[in-house]
Amino acid sequence: MEQLYVVKIGGQVIDEEQALDNFLEDFAALEGKKILVHGGGKLATRMAERLGIPQQMVDGRRITDAETLKLATMVYAGYINKNIVAHLQALSCNAIGLSGADANLVPATKRPVKQGIDFGFVGDIEPGLSTAPWLSLLHQDLVPVLAAITHDGRGQLLNTNADTLAQEVAKALSKAFSVNLIYLFEKPGVLRDVTDNDSFWPALTFSDYEAGKAAGTINKGMIPKLDNAFTALKDGVGKVAIGQAKDLNELAQGLAGTSICHE
Repeated sequence: MEQLYVVKIGGQVIDEEQALDNFLEDFAALEGKKILVHGGGKLATRMAERLGIPQQMVDGRRITDAETLKLATMVYAGYINKNIVAHLQALSCNAIGLSGADANLVPATKRPVKQGIDFGFVGDIEPGLSTAPWLSLLHQDLVPVLAAITHDGRGQLLNTNADTLAQEVAKALSKAFSVNLIYLFEKPGVLRDVTDNDSFWPALTFSDYEAGKAAGTINKGMIPKLDNAFTALKDGVGKVAIGQAKDLNELAQGLAGTSICHE
């Protein structure tokens, strides 16, 4: 099967201009078909402060009210998305900037109120993404750059977790490609000791993950990220790795970061 890279970048790379430039050079140099999924960084938070739009967080997750949704769409699917596309075009990488609403790429449903918490206009991705629009883009040798804004099919935009979005896209396309899903964040891998960057697991099984959670060494934001990673592996994605943006080439070859493994 033909190789496909699905790469997800987070806020820290987006927030640092030189780090983003360096990453995009490496991403553009990846040979073969590829998709870039991105989050939003701190720009939306800074813009919200300037515009006087209050931001609410519950357990580290943003409440997306109507005004925050407008802002997230403008920042994520607007400036950040098109800035990335423009930089990739300058590197002769024929990128196309998209949201989940474009070509019905990522339908979602508004998250229901759970345990009294209403996350607002947050979207949970509907199972079984259609591969047809993705295949059309990829077979034209376009490189999709996807902002984590989805839609409900009835005209409502929704804010969606970018890690989950990358997992769902990778899973759907694993029927047509040998998919290598790479999550990039600020650490060199999944750490055994959060105070020691050299303590990362080169390979992590689900048993290791459960033991790390029980010991408290894997916690907070790493838990949903790893839940997505193991779901992807279980549902047919060929390779899943987690590490730093500066190590993209090595991560693509399994030579850096943490590889998510079967038992």
